Amino acid sequence: MISPARDLAFRVLKKVHNGGYASDLLRHESAASAASSVSPRDAGLAETIVMGVLRYQGQLDFLIGHFAGRKHPKLDLEVRIALRMGIYQLRYLDRVPAHAAVMESVELVKLSSKQSAAGFVNAVLRKVDRDPVKWPDRPTELSLPPWMLARWDKQFGIEAAEKIARAALAEPEKNINTATGRQQDVGAQTIIPLLAIEPGMTLLDLCAAPGNKTAQAIAAGARVIACDRYLKRLEDVPADARRLVLDATQPLPFSKKFDRILIDAPCSGTGTLGRNPEIKWRLQPGDANLFSARQQKMLDQARRFMKPGGRIVYSTCALENEENQNVIRSLRLRAETHLRLPGRDPGDGFFAAVITLV
Repeated sequence: MISPARDLAFRVLKKVHNGGYASDLLRHESAASAASSVSPRDAGLAETIVMGVLRYQGQLDFLIGHFAGRKHPKLDLEVRIALRMGIYQLRYLDRVPAHAAVMESVELVKLSSKQSAAGFVNAVLRKVDRDPVKWPDRPTELSLPPWMLARWDKQFGIEAAEKIARAALAEPEKNINTATGRQQDVGAQTIIPLLAIEPGMTLLDLCAAPGNKTAQAIAAGARVIACDRYLKRLEDVPADARRLVLDATQPLPFSKKFDRILIDAPCSGTGTLGRNPEIKWRLQPGDANLFSARQQKMLDQARRFMKPGGRIVYSTCALENEENQNVIRSLRLRAETHLRLPGRDPGDGFFAAVITLV
């Protein structure tokens, strides 16, 4: 028998490998299983395993080879995921029975029609201990792709880069915005105040989903038009806003201008790796440039709809210059910029530019 928690974690990790996002999958899978065998305790353990495996994936893959006695063993996906789960539980979690972590990992392999690998998985996991390990390099120790660490070393310096990477290994704190009652990261809560909203002001929120910043703006007294590219994503945006489906990179359908405009732009999300750890294994070195092309179009469209004396706040939860300072420079905009770094500042990493036009 396999416990509901490990079965759920295994299924989610496979779907993450195929492009899903862990937090969304955990929420969906737990809800789908609520009427059957997954208790809140099981769901909590599943989340711990999934997020831990993704955060520490670089270390775990090294440890597979370390305990197998050969570097970079070629493994089927299901076998690798089962080994990552087993090693994570044995080395990184307390109060998990070792026999359960080993035997259920073996059973997961068997039920995935990989019976021929069951003996290998059993042998590797029975060698796992908690003795200190000499990591082969900094990227492995920090569980980060080498190219990403090298970029941050250059951009922020070695000390700051390591703090960012280590912050991504920790479980993020859960915070409630007292003004809205919504769960919202403390870093994310710093963006709306930059708009300096006064009651009755009009706000165009161009990338509103899931609506946490929209709710903040409404609480501050703004009259909000909240936009997003997909109708489904607008469901969580407060109904107090006028909600509109549009692509903010295209000409905007408005006949009036706004006191304030918020562009909380889609981005690589590298400031949120503790919350969304799969991002660091999914991104490629050139991806920031792909995001920046859309971000520039959004900002170029938005600035046409700002009233004289108004302001635009452009923000991302990315740390990459291509998505932040370079976007502002590309349009030759005058801006006051703010940068929050994980490990230095509380919460997720954020960039924000307060833009006024002359």
